[in-house]
Amino acid sequence: MSIKYSVNIKPYAERHFIKSFAKKYGRAWDITIETLVRELQSFDVLLERKIAEMITETAEVKICKVEFKIAGSNQSRHGSGNRCIAVVHKSASSINVLLVYHKNHLGDGNETAEWKQIIKDNYPEYSGLL
Repeated sequence: MSIKYSVNIKPYAERHFIKSFAKKYGRAWDITIETLVRELQSFDVLLERKIAEMITETAEVKICKVEFKIAGSNQSRHGSGNRCIAVVHKSASSINVLLVYHKNHLGDGNETAEWKQIIKDNYPEYSGLL
């Protein structure tokens, strides 16, 4: 049986790249973020289907990267370049969405190194896990 997680989009994620998604895609973004939250609520299924990639895990916390596509687009999740960094708190059955971005938002360098640095700079409670 799959756990139903509560999902919380952190203010940093709202203030940064989510704003540009909302401006660029309008109603399609509204549908996309609703779908992403629903999918995250059934997070274990995302791991099983390899939609979510485990970055690190402790006894209490998992940090994962989840690929998603914009509603109505013909691109695949992977091909879209859209990513979400989420932290799963196992005992609380909750997920904090730390970052939602398109890989071009992070510049031309190493995507993983860039988002890890953003997490370290803005979420000190998770910096020791990366």
